[in-house]
Amino acid sequence: MECCLKGKTIVVTGAGQGIGNELCRTLDQIGAKVIAVSRSPAPLEQLKKDCPAIETKQVDLSDWSATRTVLGGLGKVDGLVNNAGVAIIKPFFELTEQDFDSTFNVNVKAAFNVAQMLATKMDSGASIVNVSSLASSKAFHGHCAYTMSKAAIDGLTKSLALELGPRKIRVNSVNPTVILTRMGRDNWSDPAKADPLLAKIPLGRFGEVHEVVESIVYLLSDRSSFLNGHCLPLEGGYLAGN
Repeated sequence: MECCLKGKTIVVTGAGQGIGNELCRTLDQIGAKVIAVSRSPAPLEQLKKDCPAIETKQVDLSDWSATRTVLGGLGKVDGLVNNAGVAIIKPFFELTEQDFDSTFNVNVKAAFNVAQMLATKMDSGASIVNVSSLASSKAFHGHCAYTMSKAAIDGLTKSLALELGPRKIRVNSVNPTVILTRMGRDNWSDPAKADPLLAKIPLGRFGEVHEVVESIVYLLSDRSSFLNGHCLPLEGGYLAGN
């Protein structure tokens, strides 16, 4: 994969923590030119300190205009990873209008906005990877707004694969089950909640961050040159028996 992404310009949103942060570090290690985007300045400063070659951009992606101002000046882009996301986990009747708007503004509208803007800066052979979730196709208690937003991301993935395909720009998503990021650990730390899901995963465990990162790197690279419009489940076999 190193030979496929070396020198390529890859934009990663949600770079402040978890999957996005680790992805930026991995891409930097294999020679890609990384543009890391996050709302939080402190993680970006640490990322820049650890990986000086990474370019950082601070912006609240839920702000449509600010996002276009900050990212609009970028030059040619070879890859985009729409990773920024929020997960507000509450029972259906406790979700507020603000919860709904916050979820969709980041998880859906921001991904649409960034993809629409940066696709104009892509040439033949570019790749977009959206970070979706197994929740896009399987319901989980307390995940109503999150599930809806990720189903929308899968729809975006397929629509863009169709519309951008003639320009030789590929669009796919990764759809993990629980991944042991900080957010994943926080939301699934209670055995009463986690154990029933673990019992449905044949491998008997949740995913690790590097397993998602490596899948994204593959989808960004030319090694996946005929994959387009796919929503790739990363779920340890969950779907095989459910």
